[in-house]
Amino acid sequence: MIIRDARFLTSNTRVDLCPPPDRPEYAFIGRSNVGKSSLINALTSRASLAKTSASPGKTQLINHFLINEQWYLVDLPGYGYAKVSKTARAEWHKMINAYLQRRENLACVCVLIDSRLPPQASDLEFMEKLGEMGVPFVMVFTKIDKQSASQTRTLIATYLVKMNETWDELPRHFLTSASTKAGRDELLGFIDEVNQQLAAAAPGA
Repeated sequence: MIIRDARFLTSNTRVDLCPPPDRPEYAFIGRSNVGKSSLINALTSRASLAKTSASPGKTQLINHFLINEQWYLVDLPGYGYAKVSKTARAEWHKMINAYLQRRENLACVCVLIDSRLPPQASDLEFMEKLGEMGVPFVMVFTKIDKQSASQTRTLIATYLVKMNETWDELPRHFLTSASTKAGRDELLGFIDEVNQQLAAAAPGA
């Protein structure tokens, strides 16, 4: 997939104020400081499309971007550690749950996971929740350039073993780096593949 156009549309806290559900939508979410904004910018080849910050918890709204006039990319607030109040975290949790449950055109959630870390409870619990809700998702491991390839392979293998304890079928996973753009073509290819499947299954197709 070639990204010819990527532009910001809107930010809000309410699902009913999101853009019309007239295109497939791919939501990006992960623990705070997982490198989400950097990866979104790398995917779209736009240096500052999503706001990056050294401080966890920068994203606090549902941010919609329109890609190639064909699909929506959504930047969701991170979960886990962030220097915000318990009240703010509770509001994020409520907002994200409402979005996941009610956004009818949500094609897939990309769960971003730091490839340098062992399985984290917050990631595992979030993916369990997606499974219980019946929301399709893929695992996107980030920052693979920060360690050797052998270290990455070992940690990913450990992660998949852990997932096998509770999942009958594992979701697809991708290895990415915002710095080197590793995995960019594979992830965009997956999105293109799903878009084509949805178009073929649409009424009147």
